[in-house]
Amino acid sequence: MTQPVDDDLWSAVGDPMRRRLLDLLLAEGPGTATSLSERVPVTRQAVSKHLGVLDRVGLLRVEAAGRERRYRVDEAQLGRAVAQLNAVGAAWDGRLQRIKRIAEAVQRERGRQAGPDERRTKE
Repeated sequence: MTQPVDDDLWSAVGDPMRRRLLDLLLAEGPGTATSLSERVPVTRQAVSKHLGVLDRVGLLRVEAAGRERRYRVDEAQLGRAVAQLNAVGAAWDGRLQRIKRIAEAVQRERGRQAGPDERRTKE
């Protein structure tokens, strides 16, 4: 049985800009909205909003450094998120395999029900 899906998490990581910000933070370490906005084609305010979404779902930790807010990836939470996403992916893979087996069985059954003349015209 799969774990319940966290819709907020899916929504957060479903956005390409948020995934890019996660990638930057993972590759380069903690950063501020200002430092990250220099690396992406959106404003600092937009970056700040994206970071807020990632923070709300627990993928980031925020540390106050004077007037700045430094963001870093919460690796434990990211690991849990990856496990959840993998579990959902595996569940869908299983469903697709069942659909494929059913479709193949239906096709085989139709082939058996077709008379010899019908089989020749299909080939």
